[in-house]
Amino acid sequence: MAAGAATLEAIDAEPGSYDRLEAVSAELEAGLRRGAAAAGVAVTVNRVGSMVTVFFAPGPVRDLEGAKRSDTSAFARWFHGMLERGVYWPPSQFEAAFVSAVHTPDDVELVVAAAAAAFAELRS
Repeated sequence: MAAGAATLEAIDAEPGSYDRLEAVSAELEAGLRRGAAAAGVAVTVNRVGSMVTVFFAPGPVRDLEGAKRSDTSAFARWFHGMLERGVYWPPSQFEAAFVSAVHTPDDVELVVAAAAAAFAELRS
């Protein structure tokens, strides 16, 4: 509990930290959507705060049934494409990626570029 309390104190001591985290997370979400759309790959990107999940399924994914319609084979190929580009995304599309306060816009740019290339690779 001491570590949790210290973390909350550190966050509170840095004004705007939650706003910065929200902005970086929103840019990651937007970049993932742009990359998939540019490649013509149907995905649903769900984000709540700093948690982001990419489902290889069209339309909203709001529950287990929606998630089960996902193309796990396409996700696996995309995941390996991300690894080849130096980005370790969670290995299951049923897991969430987490953005943290130490991630920068440059980090997001790197991930978005890797994702776009991996999406494009799916179409070739």
